[in-house]
Amino acid sequence: MALEGQGCSQISKLEITSTGSIVHLDGFGSIKVFKIVAKDGDIGYWATNDLTMDELQRLVLAERSWAVEDYHRILKQTCNVERCQMRSTRSQKNHIGLAIRAMARLTWTFFKTGISQYELKRSIVRDAVRKYRSKPKLKIEAIA
Repeated sequence: MALEGQGCSQISKLEITSTGSIVHLDGFGSIKVFKIVAKDGDIGYWATNDLTMDELQRLVLAERSWAVEDYHRILKQTCNVERCQMRSTRSQKNHIGLAIRAMARLTWTFFKTGISQYELKRSIVRDAVRKYRSKPKLKIEAIA
């Protein structure tokens, strides 16, 4: 990457501002890069090919992208979408579809009750374990 009129350099060595700086990316052309400094001092960069983007537009898009990240995190952690052990494409599609449906139901219940998706899942599992323990269908004999 290079600022206009300068040679190639690492992005961390360029003077990038929080309002954005236009840089040249080899093989792509001009892009606008924003420097983001977190409260703990970590530095991140946000790049776009929209050279007219301002900080407010970037913040709106960052919020939207965080919503997508949140969606995937909830889908993976509460509905175990990545734990499909089926080999056929159809079975995998069914698993993913049902995981998304379960997540939609958890999210809808969250909006109606205010109870998080994580607590809703815990209560479902807790109730199922409690019911099974009260009347187990499988008994394991003690060996020792």
